[in-house]
Order: sequence, then structure tokens, then C-alpha cells
Amino acid sequence: MKEISCKLLVIGAGPGGYVCAIRAGQLGIDTVIVEAGRPGGTCLNVGCIPSKALIHAAEEFEKVAHMASGKSPLGISAAPPSLDLAKTVVWKDGIVSRLTNGIAGLLKKAKVKTVQGWATFRDGKTVEVETETGTQVIRAETVVIATGSAPVELPFLPFGGPVISSTEALALGAVPKRLAVVGGGYIGLELGIAFAKLGAAVTVVEALPRVLAQYDAELTRPVVKRLAELGIEVMTGAKAKGLASEGQAGKGQAGKGDALLVETADGKNARVAADKILVTVGRKPLTEGFGLEQIDLDMAGKDGAGKDGAGKFIRIDDQCRTSMRGVFAIGDVTGEPMLAHRAMAQGEMVAEIVAGHKRSWDKRSIPAICFTDPELVTAGLSPEEAKALGGEIKIGQFPFAANGRAMTKLGEEGFVRVVARADNHLVLGIQAVGQGVSELSAAFGLALEMGARLEDIAGTIHAHPTQGEGFQEAALKALGHALHV
Repeated sequence: MKEISCKLLVIGAGPGGYVCAIRAGQLGIDTVIVEAGRPGGTCLNVGCIPSKALIHAAEEFEKVAHMASGKSPLGISAAPPSLDLAKTVVWKDGIVSRLTNGIAGLLKKAKVKTVQGWATFRDGKTVEVETETGTQVIRAETVVIATGSAPVELPFLPFGGPVISSTEALALGAVPKRLAVVGGGYIGLELGIAFAKLGAAVTVVEALPRVLAQYDAELTRPVVKRLAELGIEVMTGAKAKGLASEGQAGKGQAGKGDALLVETADGKNARVAADKILVTVGRKPLTEGFGLEQIDLDMAGKDGAGKDGAGKFIRIDDQCRTSMRGVFAIGDVTGEPMLAHRAMAQGEMVAEIVAGHKRSWDKRSIPAICFTDPELVTAGLSPEEAKALGGEIKIGQFPFAANGRAMTKLGEEGFVRVVARADNHLVLGIQAVGQGVSELSAAFGLALEMGARLEDIAGTIHAHPTQGEGFQEAALKALGHALHV
């Protein structure tokens, strides 16, 4: 049994883990990182990157299909497109491989030792790793848990056969003719919209009264409108109950007459015909199988704060410290928001804390993006959350229908909205919905991080013609003197 010692051990090479290890290596810390799969974790291998590749392919396919229909106002005509999804997947996998290889190279450049295998805790300073060449024991002064999350599986719709998670959806060799999506959150709608554009007949089943319920209704209205335009059937207030199999299923397909059983909002039973059933009802922290019971960490609810014996997430403080001295936790395993860039920021911070720097963690300015059509961006507080603080607020909203660049991109649907305190005009939150607004997230996050006031945004010269002008105009509107609306 081989043994090695190090100053810092990182368990998991997802966005949080690999950034933590790279930064630690840059700071001269003797670092080891353990990963059972490929570098990059869920986000890079079966999440953020591959899903955006599929979404882009679907957008390009739909553009050509629209031109072929003769309905394009641009005067462009084209032949009806065809799709080889298997080839698309090869292209997507190529991007993933380039990025994973890049991460491996960056870890090596930072002099981080990578151990391939599954780590299990012996105690708070020691883990065993089952590798291809045997058991490796690693002893560390400090440990960072960055094990990530996995899709939630419904007991009455276990993964397998026609029932798939987002992981399998991103590796399909052909577009299913009929796709049922269980869960109308951002993952379900991102993939549902993509497959609808590629030609699938999509039905979304959501138990709550509306889809994208984590966002306010005004912000999601353009997305709901687009769902209807794409022919996506949305069943809200409906509960998936199980799979009805009435025929022998072929390889990768549901059997003849197979359907998703659904209890509708009015209490009736319905059947949704489907070749594939994509279950996207959330993600759960990966805390099992790592021997965490050996170190008895305090657990918490999904916000990651406050002791809660029934919680499934690891409790952390504003420096990502757990209840055990010398053990940190970062990323999805610590709760919401489950975002790669949150994990990265935490990982960088923890590496600097281990190196003796003064750092703390504040999640208020983290942007969140939903890559639907149109896209959604939020940063900071929504109008409702701001009002709940008790003071008066100002809201400025500017429609893309009045933005020249949006018009030239056929992207007039949507708006930018700024929420600020009424007394001192401190910006509390920024939201946007529209074509390509994900690229505005950096400006939104920076404004909140820098403590911008409405006057700061309104007084910043924004380039014309860009959609970013909508940000400035929203601030001007909140101040009572918008120029272009």
C-alpha cells in the first residue's frame, strides 16, 4: 500500500476542485488532487459545456429550417436542413476533450499531483484511493471536499431504458420523435427547447403552477411565449406518476404504446406518449461513498448554512470551512446556488486561505444564467426579494424592442431590469431576458460587486449599437429620465 503526504488534498476535479488545486499550486502549496473520472467534473464532461454545444447546434439548425420555410424576413432562403446528431455529438465530445486535456495540463503546470481513483476517508486527515495499480493512502494537513452533485432519480421513474437524465440526453445518437421532460426548471427547458428545435415533439410536465418557478413571472413570460411558438406542450400543476409499458422496447427506445403516466392539475390521469423521458427534477450532493461518516461533519439544508440534522449538504461558513478543523468544502456539495462559477470562486478563495491570505465568501453578486430561448440572467435580488427587505425600492426596465442592435438581430423580445434602493440608489439586483443576454452577466455581476448606484450605471458610456445599452437605459429609467423609451 503506497503512502504519500501533502499540505493540501483536494477531492474532486470539477470546476471548484481543479481551480482550487491550480491556485494552490501557483501559491507554492504542495497539492494533490483526486478524481475518479475525467478532469472538469459534471460541468465540463456532461453538463454546462456539452449542453451549450447542443443548444448552439439546435439554434443553427432552427435558423436554417426557418429560412427554408420561406418565412425569414432577412431575404435568405435555404434548402430544408438535415441533421446527423451522432456527428454533432462527436463535435461536442471533441470540445470536451480539448478542455479536459487543457485542465490536466494546467494542473501539471501548477505542479499539482493528480491521483486517478475513488477516495474514501479514514479520518479527517487521511484518505484511501482505489487506483488501477492498488490502494494509495494520502495524508494531508488540509482537505478540500469538492465532490459535486448528481441528477435526482425519481423512485417511480428510475433511470434506464427510455428514462434518461441530462447525461444520457447529451449523448443520444438520434433525436427522439417524442420527448417527455419531467421538470420545468432550467435544465429541463434548456434541453427541451434544444430538442424541439431539432425536430422532437416535446412535452414538459411540471408539478408547480408555472415553469422556471425560481424566476419571477414577468421575467419568464418571453420564454413561455417561445415555448408555445416552438410547439412545446407545457403541463403545469401536473405530476409524473410512472411509466406505462405496453410493448417490447427496442434498443434505446420505448416500446410501442409506451407513455408517461401523469396526474393533471384537475386530478385526472393522462398519458404522454414518449420515446424518451428526460427527468430533470434537480440535483443532489454527492456525499455518499466517500466515508464522510468517518469524520462526522455537520450537515445543512440547501442554503449550506445553519446546522440542520436532516440536511444533505455539508455546512460551511463564509470561508467554506466545515465543522472539522482543517476540512473545507466547496461547490455543489455545499448547497445552492449549484453553479460552476460559484464553485470556482470558492475554490480560488480556499486555496488563498490555506496559503495564509485573508479571504471570505459572499454570494450576493453571483450571476445565474438560464440558456433557454430567450436567455435569462439574474444577479442579486429580484424585485420581490428587495421589497422584502422593508425599504422602498426603485425599478427601471428597458425593452429590447427599443434597442437598435436587438432589432438587427431579430431579438426584440425581452428587457433589462434594474432594482435599487430608493433612498441612496444602491443597486440591489439586475435581471434580463432576451437573445444573447448571457453575455451581459459580467457587467451585472461587476456592478453589484463594486457597489454601483443607479448614477454609476447611467453615467457610464455604453457602446452603440449594443444590447448592453439596455443596462444603461434601465438605470436611466429608474432615475426618471430614460432617453429611448
